[in-house]
Amino acid sequence: MAEIKNFVEELRWRGMLHNATPGAEEHLNKEQRLAYVGIDPTADSLHIGHLVSVMMLRHFQRCGHKPVVLVGGATGMIGDPSGKSQERNLLSVEQIEKNLEGLKKQLARLIDFDPSSSNAAVLVNNYEWMSKYSFIGFIRDIGKHITVNYMMAKDSVKRRFDPTEGTEGLSFTEFSYQLIQATDFLTLHRELGLSLQMGGSDQWGNMTTGVELIRRIDGHEAHCITCPLIKKSDGRKFGKTEQGNIWLDPERTSPYTFYQFWLNVSDEEAKSYIRIFTMLDRATIEGIEAEHDAKPHERALQKALAREVTIMVHGEREYENALKASEILFGRATADVLREIDEKTLLAVFEGVPTYEIAKSVLDNHTNLLTLLTESASVFPSKGEARRAAQGGAISINKIKVEDLDYVPKLEEAINEKYFVVQKGKKNYYLLIIR
Repeated sequence: MAEIKNFVEELRWRGMLHNATPGAEEHLNKEQRLAYVGIDPTADSLHIGHLVSVMMLRHFQRCGHKPVVLVGGATGMIGDPSGKSQERNLLSVEQIEKNLEGLKKQLARLIDFDPSSSNAAVLVNNYEWMSKYSFIGFIRDIGKHITVNYMMAKDSVKRRFDPTEGTEGLSFTEFSYQLIQATDFLTLHRELGLSLQMGGSDQWGNMTTGVELIRRIDGHEAHCITCPLIKKSDGRKFGKTEQGNIWLDPERTSPYTFYQFWLNVSDEEAKSYIRIFTMLDRATIEGIEAEHDAKPHERALQKALAREVTIMVHGEREYENALKASEILFGRATADVLREIDEKTLLAVFEGVPTYEIAKSVLDNHTNLLTLLTESASVFPSKGEARRAAQGGAISINKIKVEDLDYVPKLEEAINEKYFVVQKGKKNYYLLIIR
């Protein structure tokens, strides 16, 4: 049996504790408990907004308890009013099944599901029990125990009826969500002996309905714990960028882009995020903070944060690749490093730089580099300026300095026989794509 450590205290010092039902800490310190977090399969990948709840499960498991991940095959078909002003799109069974498979693979990297462990994680799908209810059975067995007055008093419901929020009200489908979530809690309590539900602070109303349902029907003790909703320092939603979500799936968000997201957070965000999104202990984090405060320009917090989260999600090898790719723009990478990175990472590194498409026939016609950089691509406004830059050592092609602009580039010299990375001076990059 794993040693039981104080889970609530772990959340508290990490800034991950928003609210808890009375007696939750004492309940967890007595013996090994089971707790669940619910994730709706709205996509076939988690994004970093999900990581907060997943980290709660990781810490819960490390404190000796048994985590349960509930993937909402049923609730994903319905929608949740918490924190929303509009009803979400409903998913088909086929879409949900596809999404479930993607989530399972990612969760297996983040939480220990090894059945030989005394506190191995468990994955469940609420479609398994919710699909067995008839409408009459549900309102008879569940609905009669919770009053409409009780449900209407929840902040997540009241907001949807507030005219100042600009909402269109709440459908019966979404109104019933908290009863379905409460039924999940009741079912897992009965089948697994589970006594705790965890999630974001916007879920407090739904979670306490589950606690109340268990008390009213079975007369048993149950608890819930929430973490604060994480926001960026400018108040915007965490995990959202101008390009959209930061996904855990490397096909949706490259490991390089993922790494860069964490590397580029502010000092204030880094001090908060390194506690929430890593498993580093308190002494280690405080040591990194002291190092950062002594030399802020070296960004020790951001580097440690980006390293830990990238390795956790994508593994050591992808972290090393992201690190190498990051060095390209700062002039420290070699030509060999540039050729080692994969095509997707290369395009992620140079996203937003001026890009020129050049027909393969241009190279076949033995066009020299000078013509390529002035006529085929507008890297330089004139041949004279290009020659002066070359003489001053200010031109590199694929990280190799070029002085002779009369040489003729060959297709096999291009990265993947497709790309030429042109560097003008220290900071100006251009990408030539051979089509």
